[in-house]
This record gives sequence, structure tokens and C-alpha cells, in this order.
Amino acid sequence: MAISKVWIEEGCISCNACIDAAPDVFELDDNDICQVKAGADLAANEDAIKEAAESCPVEAIKYE
Repeated sequence: MAISKVWIEEGCISCNACIDAAPDVFELDDNDICQVKAGADLAANEDAIKEAAESCPVEAIKYE
């Protein structure tokens, strides 16, 4: 089943691991906190999203 939702829970430490793993999905906001890019194609980036979640040192990236 394809990923339909991605979110960032509190605790992001702005390490950029998510951006390194999935630059088409994640970006830093004005406060240097990770966020999901508006209009990101989640289904096309499923493997990258999973890699980003696994590489997040504070386990802030969640998906379903």
C-alpha cells in the first residue's frame, strides 16, 4: 500500500537527514524545522520517505 500521509512530530533537530534522503519531499521551514513540501508526490517517493524516517535520529518523521 502506498504512503498517503507524512508528518513531522515535535523534536526535529534540523539535522537535514530527511532532506538528504528525500529532497523532493522535505524542506526546512523559516524556523529550520523539517516540514513536508506542499504538493510533494508521496507515492512516487515512498522509498525515500521510508529511508528518511529510518535515518531520522530523533524519530520525528512518521508516515502511513
